[in-house]
Amino acid sequence: MQKPIMAVTGDETAATGDMPTYQIPAPTTGLPQGVVMAASPGSLHSPQQLAEEATRKRELRLMKNREAAKECRRRKKEYVKCLESRVAVLEVQNKKLIEELETLRDICSPKAD
Repeated sequence: MQKPIMAVTGDETAATGDMPTYQIPAPTTGLPQGVVMAASPGSLHSPQQLAEEATRKRELRLMKNREAAKECRRRKKEYVKCLESRVAVLEVQNKKLIEELETLRDICSPKAD
């Protein structure tokens, strides 16, 4: 069992000469209104509460999975677009090189007239 903690407001320091100690407020959670923090499994009492907690966790996991899959599809689409663009550039470059090769062959090859 924990001992209760007494806080000194600072007025008592004159009598004792000790440094004052101040009460630290309890931390507040950054959760939005309506969000309930999950209780530890030992504090859940009924099977219904266990089932609700399992359902909530499953829905949260499925929601995160959907978001991750959506982001993965977006990145894949972007990657494929980049590859298609690169293929188009390389095809144009290849066509120019083939034309240049043909031109050089025509210039360098002996004519059989």
